[in-house]
Amino acid sequence: MSYSLLNDQIVKNDEIVIDKEDRGYQFGDGVYEVVKVYNGELFTATEHIDRFYASAEKIRIAIPYTKDKLHQLLHQLVEANNVDTGHVYFQITRGACPRNHIFPGDDVKPVITGNTKENPRPVANFENGVKATFVEDIRWLRCDIKSLNLLGAVLAKQEAHEKGCYEAILHRGETITEGSSSNIYGIKDGVLYTHPANNLILNGITRQVLLTCATEIGMSVKEEAMTKEQLLAMDEAIVSSTTSEVTPIIDIDGKAIGNGTPGEWTRKLQAQFETKIPKGINA
Repeated sequence: MSYSLLNDQIVKNDEIVIDKEDRGYQFGDGVYEVVKVYNGELFTATEHIDRFYASAEKIRIAIPYTKDKLHQLLHQLVEANNVDTGHVYFQITRGACPRNHIFPGDDVKPVITGNTKENPRPVANFENGVKATFVEDIRWLRCDIKSLNLLGAVLAKQEAHEKGCYEAILHRGETITEGSSSNIYGIKDGVLYTHPANNLILNGITRQVLLTCATEIGMSVKEEAMTKEQLLAMDEAIVSSTTSEVTPIIDIDGKAIGNGTPGEWTRKLQAQFETKIPKGINA
């Protein structure tokens, strides 16, 4: 038996019914989060929940209960589905009402749903690295909001997939922003470069952990935009996200990054990130 989150209740999956006029379905009018689960424990859940509330506030959706209550519900959902290693996805929409671009009145209540998935860590990608491709960033100008509107990212990811690549590296003109579902970094002479956390990227929770890891191992960090040419000239490159963790990029559009294998600083960052992962109550 599998379970899902519906508002403030944990229910059986077959009890979930979404109204065809839900604004998330019709407009993408909502926000979401994905939290990693390691050894049955939620990882950086507080940070993800804080960002969830911040995204909702930016699009003027009021979440109807406290952060502590949501944290408790997510924990219950993970326990109900007996997730060991995987993730929990949750979202909020503005609710269901007759289709109208204008916000509905206060009588229409937001709808929160969530589910879990068991999936192993992509260890082969960590060890061997992945390929990526450049794709023009055609998304809107509020990428700091983790919106349900993901069509631009979907198109970019599909283009990468059709080229046999793991990720699309998005750029506005010559300037690198982020990946289609990740943050992007370059390493040159022991310095970690990544786009500043403004409206053009999502300030990834894994990004925040990774920058902390860099400081802890003595790396300098520069949050400044890179060009495509600069990224190609880096000694090492990395993609990070909740599910990708710290993954080396070894090739972009057929050009090897560095010597075409995961680099020394990437390995150090991976090792430091590993120290942050919950080991479980039986470890």
